[in-house]
Amino acid sequence: MSASDHAEYVNIYKAFPAGYQGMQALEDAAKNGPLAPVIRELVKLRASQINGCAYCIDMHHKDARAAGESEERLYMLPAWREATVYTDAERAALALTEEMTLIADGHVPADVEAEARAQFDAESYAALVFVVVAINAWNRLAITSHSPAGIYQPRAKANA
Repeated sequence: MSASDHAEYVNIYKAFPAGYQGMQALEDAAKNGPLAPVIRELVKLRASQINGCAYCIDMHHKDARAAGESEERLYMLPAWREATVYTDAERAALALTEEMTLIADGHVPADVEAEARAQFDAESYAALVFVVVAINAWNRLAITSHSPAGIYQPRAKANA
């Protein structure tokens, strides 16, 4: 269903700007945190794939490419366990992302949490958790608000 097909469509971001501003503050904190940008984008893309959020898949694929990520690593992401192109830290972040995204299936196993904590210092681990929380929230907002996929354009990087 497109937004134009829904007579009662509400632009939730304009209708409740304080909510949007709160989400943006979380996003900004995560972006400015210690987590490597490549891991941040892989995590966002993987969670968006799991959640089926076309808008966010489009956005994070484009952002990852704009940041220099290879097409090979992006198209192998759904099969990251079998692919040999990811580092141990990336694998730990992806495993934690999947468990947090699918948390209703049994919570985060202790071994997955332990591996992520072994790969990241305390601040980076905490930042990773907040990135996963944020992208899952953005996915739910984009899906529920019928955000159109395919129109996102990456912003020019200020320090590129």
